[in-house]
Amino acid sequence: MSRAPFYLRERLDEIKQRLLFESYEAQKLPKWEQIVLTWIALFSFWIIISANTVLENLIVGGVATFTISLFMYGMLTDDIRRSGHIVEKILYIALFVIPQYVFIMAFRLIESNFKVAKHAILMDINPGIVKIKTDLHSDTGITILANSITLTPGTLTLDVDKKLGETYLYVHWIDVETLNREKAGEKIKGDIEGWLKKIFW
Repeated sequence: MSRAPFYLRERLDEIKQRLLFESYEAQKLPKWEQIVLTWIALFSFWIIISANTVLENLIVGGVATFTISLFMYGMLTDDIRRSGHIVEKILYIALFVIPQYVFIMAFRLIESNFKVAKHAILMDINPGIVKIKTDLHSDTGITILANSITLTPGTLTLDVDKKLGETYLYVHWIDVETLNREKAGEKIKGDIEGWLKKIFW
């Protein structure tokens, strides 16, 4: 049997993946915006953990976090994709994205706790491992999705498999409601993936 179709398929997958990567690279934040966003995140964290708003503490924290941001900006913001003015991005993330994520996770945590309690009381469980697909490609987005699934009672992300431009998660599910990969993905991921796709590629 000829290997030509397999070779062509591999080549098409490579071209598809390269075009996808190039399109997302074009939307990457400029370096100075990455530094500013990283500094805001670190400085906010500094104020919270120090619980001290004295001017000297703010100056020391501002200088220290800015210095760190100059070298570490890629770790926090390299996977963020968002167009528009930087003020718009800051307001969008601070006032819309983060509160929305907190609300979604709070709702899913409460809902999952009740479901797990019901399964524990009635001893009505059907555990299993399911393989679900995610449309996310960035490492940060996939990591947050996997951790959010693990944080939700009843589901535990075991592994991540990235192959030919597609990403799959292996999830241990306390009550496997369906073996259909698409429906299982919708139930496990909920609104979290849609939220992540707003800022991560």
